[in-house]
Amino acid sequence: VQLQASGGGLVQPGKSLRLSCAVAGRTLSAFDVAWFRQGPGKDREFVAAIRRYGGTTVYADSMKGRLTVSRDNAKNTVYLQMNSLTPEDTAVYYCAAGTGVILSNLRNEDAYPYWGQGTQVTVSS
Repeated sequence: VQLQASGGGLVQPGKSLRLSCAVAGRTLSAFDVAWFRQGPGKDREFVAAIRRYGGTTVYADSMKGRLTVSRDNAKNTVYLQMNSLTPEDTAVYYCAAGTGVILSNLRNEDAYPYWGQGTQVTVSS
């Protein structure tokens, strides 16, 4: 299974960005998918997740209200829409996939064995 994250770049504060995570090797519908990020000098942290069944979504409390995670199984792609970006959102964003991730474990990076390479998001004026 290969994951390819894309859509990062340089964006001004207050603007929006949509990241994509393309899954190859197996159909996306088999996976629960999450986004994590790692800012400069910081530990990697959970951002958002979407389950394979029912499309249940979970968001980091610190970012709730500014994020929308969605999936298009026909395109084998998961999206992360981020709005009202601030410099504190500057980080490398990773997508990760796992199977059978229980609801209480969606925020745990250890639940996801498959990872993409990350895409850099820089928020700066």
